[in-house]
This record gives sequence, C-alpha cells and structure tokens, in this order.
Amino acid sequence: MQALNKPKPRFAVLGAGNGGQTMAGHLALKGYTVNLYDRKPAHVQKIRRRKGIVLKGQLKGFGQLNLVTTNLQKAIDETDIIMVVVPANAHSDVAKACAPFLKDGQIIILNPGRTGGALEFRRYVSKNVLVAEAQTLLYACRSLKPGICQVHGIKKTVPIAAFPGYKTSHIVSLLKEAIPQFVASKNVLVTSLSNIGAVFHPTITILNSSRIDRGESFDFYYDGVTKAIANIVESVDYERIAIAKALGIKVLSAKTWLYQAYGSIGEDLYSTIHNTPSYKGIQAPITLDNRYIYEDIPTGLVPLTSLGQLAGVNTPTMNTLINLASIISKQNYLLSGRTIYDMGIDHLTPCSLANFAMNGDDRDEKETA
Repeated sequence: MQALNKPKPRFAVLGAGNGGQTMAGHLALKGYTVNLYDRKPAHVQKIRRRKGIVLKGQLKGFGQLNLVTTNLQKAIDETDIIMVVVPANAHSDVAKACAPFLKDGQIIILNPGRTGGALEFRRYVSKNVLVAEAQTLLYACRSLKPGICQVHGIKKTVPIAAFPGYKTSHIVSLLKEAIPQFVASKNVLVTSLSNIGAVFHPTITILNSSRIDRGESFDFYYDGVTKAIANIVESVDYERIAIAKALGIKVLSAKTWLYQAYGSIGEDLYSTIHNTPSYKGIQAPITLDNRYIYEDIPTGLVPLTSLGQLAGVNTPTMNTLINLASIISKQNYLLSGRTIYDMGIDHLTPCSLANFAMNGDDRDEKETA
C-alpha cells in the first residue's frame, strides 16, 4: 500500500527546444508537476504566455506547466528528476551551472547522452547526485513555434543507464509510470556505443550538404537517404559495432535498432529507413550550421573514434566525416570534441572500462581539476 501512496516525482526539464518542449508537455499532460527552463528569455516568455505546451500528432493535448523560467536555480529547486534536453555539446556547461544548486538524491537524466555524456557530466556534480543517460531522444518531434510541438513518432523502447550501472534499475522503477518506454541498459558504455544519431545524422547531412547549402526543402530521411548514402551510413555503423565488440560490449545494428525503436522492417538499411513512418515529414535542416553537425560530430563521432583508439579499432569512415565536417564548419572537431579525457576514462584499459561503468570503482580515477 505504501508504494501506491508514494508521491509522484517532480520534474525539471532543462532546454526548451524541440525535445525539451515535447517532453515537458508530455509529462505535464500525464499529470506530473513540471518546471521548464531555457536560457533564452524571448523563448521562455512565449511559452509562459501559453502556460504550457500544445502537443499535436502522435501526442495530442495541452500540458500545463508549473513553472517556465530562465532561472536555473528555481527550475531545479524541490524537484526529484532533472531531464536535460539540450544539445550534447552543452552538457559540461549545464553540469557546471547546475552543480551549486543540486541536492543529494536528485537524479539527472541526459536525453540523450549521445556518446560519453553521463561519464562527462558526472565529473562536475556531487557523487550523491545520480547521473543517467538515455540512448536516444524518446520523440521524433519538431517545435512549430514556442509552445506548440508536432510529434511525428514515439519510440517503443529507449534504453537508459545510470552511472554506475548497478543503479539503473532504481531509475527505471521511478519512471515506469511516467515514461514506460525507458528500459534498463547494462551500463552507460552500452547506451553511449548505441548512439544511432551519430551514425545517421552527420552522415546524411554531410552527404546532402550541397542541397542544404542551397536551402533546398526535402525530407531528411526519405529524400536524403539514397542507396549509396545508406551504404556509407552502414559503414559508419560497422565501425561503431567493431568498437563495441573490442570493448566486450554487444550493441544492435542500426537496422535492428530501427525495428526495435519503431517496428520498421526491410531487406537492408536503405529499405528499413524508408519503411519508418515516423521519419516521414521530418524536414532536412535549412542550414549546415545545425546540431547534426555541431552536436553529433563532437559528441558522437569524435568520442566514438576516441573510444576506438582506446580499443585499438580503426575508424576510417568516421574520421573522413569528422574531417569533412571540420572543413565545412571551419572548426577542428578533433580538438574541441568529447574524448576519453573529457569522460575521465583515459587511464583505464579496455578490460577495466566495463567494470568501471558498471560499478563506479574510481580507485584509479583521476581527480577533476
């Protein structure tokens, strides 16, 4: 009977972009107390005037929010679970900003962690604050305007893992009513190496760069993935799987992941992508200055290649894409991207890494400066 009377967790959602608005609206629609934070005043004011989020598409209704604010301390105060829904290249900045206001026992979930997100984030916060990461964002969604979101699809399952891994079941239990799609993954290495966004997003974007640069309007997946491009996506996927195997971790192929996440089937990756209804209508970016480059390269492909170096796995296709993205953006993503040093695992061996992710044994861990 005590479990039945247990109060609902109170949520803070940090980030009012496509995913953050959708998640805040969805949780509010389900009857949870939700605070929404974003650092952009104009963005927040428009959502505050609506007093919540209007959801359309696969989710329908109005989710009334408890608080919409640019004050980070107020957003996370007296909340139980903090959903971080920002571009992954901002994770360390968010961690540093949150750290002074966090209370023991609070839970932080990165939606998603991309590759190495939880490992990097946990270095900046108290060990009494539990950090976890989702393998991907739960929704395929777009914000039509502040406070109104179109939900194209909801994934059937999203793996989630805590650091350390043995605490994951606690988080899944807390969220089983709010987000039943969250399923326990073994540890954050598995979720990080299952970063399908790093496989799809930058590859498709870079190989359609001329269309995007011209401002052409097209469906990102349905029009942007030809059979030749699907072959290159698959090459990136093979390298990701090889890294995981070298670290003793089994991950799903992109094709199998599409079946698990959306129920999509096909003879090959090309046909499976084109048989994913949730991808229909998702428009390509209108500029090359977009998160498929500035997020998925430095927090997706770069940490994957860094883990590859640790594991002794060559990643020529990933390296090529990183180099092309760096030229396009006039950035050196190999220098600015997330590496094993940022994750605090540079001193570990492939054999000890899995144990560290599972048990959090930091006897050899370097202290954060």
